[in-house]
Amino acid sequence: MTVRSVLDSHGRGEVLDAVQLLTSELVTNAYLHSGGPVSLRLTALADGRLRVGVWDSHPHVPAPFGEPPWNRVPPAPADAESGRGLCLVTEYADRWGGWPLGDGLLERGAGKLLWFEVGGKASP
Repeated sequence: MTVRSVLDSHGRGEVLDAVQLLTSELVTNAYLHSGGPVSLRLTALADGRLRVGVWDSHPHVPAPFGEPPWNRVPPAPADAESGRGLCLVTEYADRWGGWPLGDGLLERGAGKLLWFEVGGKASP
């Protein structure tokens, strides 16, 4: 509901479906795998892009957010009930990335920040 409200109030309906889907995937993964607090941030960038960042307390940066050669998401088995969320990021986001965070950064301790961008004129 929060993502929809923010995007609607700023006239960004053209990215609503992709942002809701990908935000849901990142927040769900953070909740399932971090065992700690999670934070969400939406940022409008100057060229019309929207960046969504999800911070959590677990330091592991998963594919596709990691550095090569660990940046590929293995395909989920056809009968799997999960394992497709991060593949969706590579399909629907224009750009994405992730950073492991060290102790004390942002006064939150260790963890990571995963982000994706949609809309506007994304650079290659």
